[in-house]
Amino acid sequence: MYKVNVSNPCSCFIRNGFVESQEFTTKEEAKEEANKLMQTMKSNFCQKHDFSMSEQFGDFNIYIKPRR
Repeated sequence: MYKVNVSNPCSCFIRNGFVESQEFTTKEEAKEEANKLMQTMKSNFCQKHDFSMSEQFGDFNIYIKPRR
């Protein structure tokens, strides 16, 4: 199983009904969902946060950090 995990979810993330962890049967599905989620957050959220993503052992970790 491959996972997409979101660390430190902001209020926009929660308000939009997203979940902090999802599992997928293929790495390609997980990567596609992680990229889709990153694009949605960058274009539709309040712009008070920065988003970054890393891959580790086939799992995709998305980090939400306050902008400086």
